[in-house]
Amino acid sequence: MLPTRTPIRRDYRFELPAERIGDWHPLGRHVSHFFNALSLFFPDGERFFIAAVRHYRERIGDPELSAAVAGFIGQEAMHGREHEEYNELLDRAGLPGSALVGFVARFLARLKKVLSPMRQLSATIALEHFTAIMANVLLSDPRILAGAEPHYARLWRWHALEETEHKAVAFDVYTSVYGRGLRAYLVRVTGLIGATLIFWPLVFGFHLRLLRADPQARGLRGWLRLIDFLFGRYGALRKLVKPWLDYFHPRFHPWDHDNRSYLLELNAFDPSPAKI
Repeated sequence: MLPTRTPIRRDYRFELPAERIGDWHPLGRHVSHFFNALSLFFPDGERFFIAAVRHYRERIGDPELSAAVAGFIGQEAMHGREHEEYNELLDRAGLPGSALVGFVARFLARLKKVLSPMRQLSATIALEHFTAIMANVLLSDPRILAGAEPHYARLWRWHALEETEHKAVAFDVYTSVYGRGLRAYLVRVTGLIGATLIFWPLVFGFHLRLLRADPQARGLRGWLRLIDFLFGRYGALRKLVKPWLDYFHPRFHPWDHDNRSYLLELNAFDPSPAKI
């Protein structure tokens, strides 16, 4: 087994071509906009995660975990910055990027007012579980990004690699502070249930908003390709079911899904598309 590693902040920029924002994926605009809808959640979502974890920094006695938290915060900040620039391209294309990002910001601000710090951290580790298992699908199946516009493909692969690298950090903060007793377990799993019931309806709602606003996203073929991508041969969402269920095991830990071999790619990662 490869050792775990402390997350490292990497200051990469991807210079996404604005003219390809709506059709950068080879399966067409419906699949491109599925990824684009996910991107809309990241800037404010990453800030929510950072705040939820940072709240507990003074309660972490393990220096290795403290170092991992610093790396986690640095990586999430970089993800937020790059996805802010990504999302601006949606506005430039006449799509409702800012309106949808604004909804996310207001929604998360309300959550901060009604959820305790423990519940905010529970929501964070639940959503980090989502990003980790989605990242694993992307990293384990070359077809997910095969033939995509290289700059966009590079950004999504970098994001998936770093989500994998830090996937246990917030979880380890949670168990370090709250342990693994019954209350901690119940708050943890209800966090995942709540996140599932809120996040995915919002993702698909945002996706539909983007598609309705894009006059070129029309026709049955695009929908058939999307269904095949999410639930058929590619199974981008279908493959999430089992790892999602694993979260409910009382002794679950993110590295039970041991895919750290992908992290070797980070040693030579180049943000330019030249090496794709």
